[in-house]
This record gives sequence, structure tokens and C-alpha cells, in this order.
Amino acid sequence: MRSLRMLIAPTILFAALAFSLFAAEKDKKEAAPKEPPRPSYEMPQPEKESLDLAMYQSIREEALRHSHIMEYASGLMDGIGPRLTGSPNLKRANEWTRDQFTAMGCTNAHLEDWGEFGMGWQQLNTWVRMASPDPAVFIAQAAPWSPATKGAVTAPAVWVDIKTEADFDKYKGNLAGKIVFLDEMREVKAVDKPLFTRDEDADLKRIQEYPTNLANAFSFAAFLKTLAFREKIGRFLAAEQAVAAITPSRDGRYGGGSGGTLFDDAGAGFGWLIYQREHANALPVAVTAIENYGRVYRLLKAGVPVSIELNIDTKFTGDHEHGFDTIAEIPGTDPKLKDEVVMLGGHLDSWASATGATDNGAGSVVAMEVMRILNALQIKPRRTIRVGLWTGEEEGEFGSYGYVKQHFGFVPRSSAPDQITVTEFDRDASGPIQLKPEHQKLSAYFNLDNGSGRVRGVYLQGNAAIAPIFVQWIEPLKDLGVATLAMRATGGTDHEAFDAVGLPGFQFIQDPLDYGSRTHHSNMDTYERLQPEDLAQAALVEATFVYNAAMRDQMLPRKPLPHPELEPKRSQPLKNVMPGAETRD
Repeated sequence: MRSLRMLIAPTILFAALAFSLFAAEKDKKEAAPKEPPRPSYEMPQPEKESLDLAMYQSIREEALRHSHIMEYASGLMDGIGPRLTGSPNLKRANEWTRDQFTAMGCTNAHLEDWGEFGMGWQQLNTWVRMASPDPAVFIAQAAPWSPATKGAVTAPAVWVDIKTEADFDKYKGNLAGKIVFLDEMREVKAVDKPLFTRDEDADLKRIQEYPTNLANAFSFAAFLKTLAFREKIGRFLAAEQAVAAITPSRDGRYGGGSGGTLFDDAGAGFGWLIYQREHANALPVAVTAIENYGRVYRLLKAGVPVSIELNIDTKFTGDHEHGFDTIAEIPGTDPKLKDEVVMLGGHLDSWASATGATDNGAGSVVAMEVMRILNALQIKPRRTIRVGLWTGEEEGEFGSYGYVKQHFGFVPRSSAPDQITVTEFDRDASGPIQLKPEHQKLSAYFNLDNGSGRVRGVYLQGNAAIAPIFVQWIEPLKDLGVATLAMRATGGTDHEAFDAVGLPGFQFIQDPLDYGSRTHHSNMDTYERLQPEDLAQAALVEATFVYNAAMRDQMLPRKPLPHPELEPKRSQPLKNVMPGAETRD
């Protein structure tokens, strides 16, 4: 009995000690802070995508057999017309698209203010003619944000050649009461290549090859400095009391800027920031077809007096107009995933010389048709699908960058004196990316803004992790011509705002058609340049991508977070590399 007691006592003591240690360890674990779960885009991705091929077919049927995309196109291009940022027409387009999204079944359709833009402006009427030595009607448009003439005016023409500020002295006291023809006459080559083309296999192979020379030949900052000098020219002409200025249209690809086609954007006037009152065009200015400009140019160079009659009738609607994006949603239904978002969109604004059909009415109506298709099929996406139609793209991608800054994050920018004339989002980075909580909730953004051509693939923006996923997504779409995935980045449109803060933002590869040759920013950018079958195919492809992204278990993988503030240091030459060279500090 005594031995039994001796055995029980240590057992009880051991059990009590073990329980005490267990309780202490439990308290320790409970007291330790829990690490937040890793977002799903950081987790290993499945090797095989779970594709709903029945939905692929349903989307195909709805997009091709019941397309309404050209109805949206006519409503936007014909019913509303050109949509210059800050203009009354763009306000109408914002409201119309918002109401169309509501009518098709989207929720939370609304306009989001991205900030003050500048002056509202409309072209009411513009005509230019040569009165002597021979009457001739010209093809012409007012340059964006041109002031109006005081009705029809007739004045002698003079050509000026101003390349530097020193050239101003040649013309002082000689321009009062004159209509100034500004800029050299460019060569007009024969149109010996098709203006309308589709990508052949060799073209797609070239796009697919990753460029080893990543230097950017075009500098937007340098371009803006050139236009800053144009502003000085405009102020000089106004100070000299010139009546108006006429500029020649630039050329398009393959000689497309001829035969009556003229390109009319910020390059036609006196600076990039002409939409701001303090940088406004200092005198009326119009751009004319190159053939009309050439006739006057040659007459004046030969010493023949030329008289020009013109009327530039325009209207300003305010100096502090704001810009708005149109936003709408199909809400997610999965309790765990509904707060995550898949986005699509394009820019709604355009230039003013035509109706902005291919740039970028096409991308806007494709996005609208995608949302209509998905609503018509009554899908119940796991994630929320959100569409954004951006404005201010033509002046600096203001709408998309503004939206990203408000919702996802931004890159602090330099305020150095030499940066002030550069569009905010093109200034040098001054600090690392500042992220917002919603940054972890966006799976991807899909953009369409390369005209009316059918989709041939996707630019991956250097996101290698996305390639094996998209390879599987496009396999059932290859019979529609979708077969190219290019690792390279492409630029010049709104997916850049997302990519700039480390979010997956993609632009589709499209057949070029006549976008670069004659419709981009031109007076030919009209409904007639749209290709209905191509647009229906583009809506089909984009709807499929959006649906897949909204339904998969995980968000799409991301590239490493960019650090633009480190670029200057990374680009500096290495020190003390050359053997025998003197040491440098």
C-alpha cells in the first residue's frame, strides 16, 4: 500500500508539471502575434488551369451571334461625337456610358473624379480657303484649344522659319495683320504600301521576340521640351499681332498623312499644356492637309503673294474643368473572394477632329460589350469584375493614373524646376512606391487601345509567371487567331498606370489595320474605320480572359515590386573597373 502511494505521488506530480508546461506553451502561442496570411498571388500556382470550356462556348455564341457592339459604337461615335478631355461631349459620354452599364445589369455604375484638368473647349466650325492668286478650298481643322478668330478674316499669308529664339529677330515688325504659315514643307512620298494591314506570322514572331536593346529611343520629356519652345513661338506671333497661324499635318505610317488625311493633336498647336489657361494657345491656329499647305508654301517661296480667308469658330467652357472616369461592376459572389477584383477598360476621351472611333472608342465599346456579354450570360463571378473607362489619356493618362493613385498606390514624383513642365506621371521618381490596402485585392487589369483590329495575343509586360497560365487560356481561342504571347512590354496607354505600381496590367496585341497609317488622332477616325467582326472577336477574347481571372482559385501572379527611385543609381557606371586606372571618388 505504501509502495503504491509512493508510485502515485510522482505520477501526479509529473502530470501536473506536464499540464503546467502545456498551458504555458499554449498561452505563449496565443500571445504571439499571428502572421497575416500570404496573398494568393504569392502562393505557388497550379500547373493546370481549370477551364470552363462550356463557358468558353457560351461567351463565343453571345459575342458572335448576338453582338451589340456596333450599336454601342454608333451611340458613342455618332450620337456623342468627339470627346476631348474637359469638353461638354466628354461629360455626355461619361454619363451615357454610366447609364448604359446600369441598363445592362451592372451595379455601382458611377463617375469618379480624378481631379482638375483645365479648360473645356469645343470646335464649332473651321474653314480655310485661298482667296488669291486662285480660289481654292482647303481641308483644315482647328488645333485643339485654339481660340476663335473674330469671324471670317482675310489676310496676306507669310511663311516663317523659326528654329531657335535667335530667329525671332528676322520677323520682328513684319507679321502684323498676317496669317502665318509655320513649319517646313515635308516631303510627300508616294503611297506605295497598303495603309490597311494585318499581322502575318512573321510580324507576330517579331513581336514575340524579346528585345535585347531595352533603350527607349523616344523621350517624352524631350518631346515636351520641344513643345515648350512652340509655346514661345506662339507668344511671339501673338505679340507681333499676327492674325492666325496655319501648320501642316504630320505624316502617318506608310505615307498615310496625305490624300486629305490630317493629324490634329497637341503637336498642331503651341505646346503640350495648352489646356491650361496659363499655357493657352496665344492666337488662333489651324492644321491643314499637307497638299493644301504645300501649294501655299511653294507660292510664297516663289515670291507670289497669297491671300488666305479663314474662320476658326471655337468655344471655351471653363478654365477649371474636372476629369471623370466611368466605373461599373459585376459583384463577386464567393464569400472569401468577392472583395478581390478583376478589371478591364480603355480610354473614353479622344481628340476633336473626328469622332474618336479607333482611338479609343473601339476599346471603350469592347469593354462595354464584355460587360454586356457577362451580364447576358448571368454569370456569378467569384471575384468582382470592374470596368473603368478612363479620360485624360491623350494628355497624359490622367484618368487611369488618378484612379490607381486613389485606390492602389502611387510613385512620389520630383518637383525639381526642370520637371515642372513634364506631365506628373512622366516625372522622375523621388521615392519608393506608396501602396494602399486595395493593392493586394486586384488580380489583373486588361486594356484594349490599339485600334479596331482583332486580338492576336497579349503583351505580358515582362511577367514571366503569367505565361504558362495564358498559354492554357488561349489554347481554345487559337481558331480565332489568338496565339501570341510576347514577354516584351508595350506602352502609351492605360495599363501602364497599373504596371507602374507593380500590379498585373496587360494590353492586348491587335492587328494594326490602318490605325497608325491614317486614323490615330486624325480627321479620318470615324465609325467607318471600325471593323465589326474584329471588334466582336476582341470582346469575345477579353470576356474570356476576364471570366477566367474572376473564377480561378488564386489571383494572377505578379512581378517583383518595381523600384523606380533606384533607376538613376542602377544606371550609373561602375567604379574602378579598369585595371591600372587611377582611383576615382
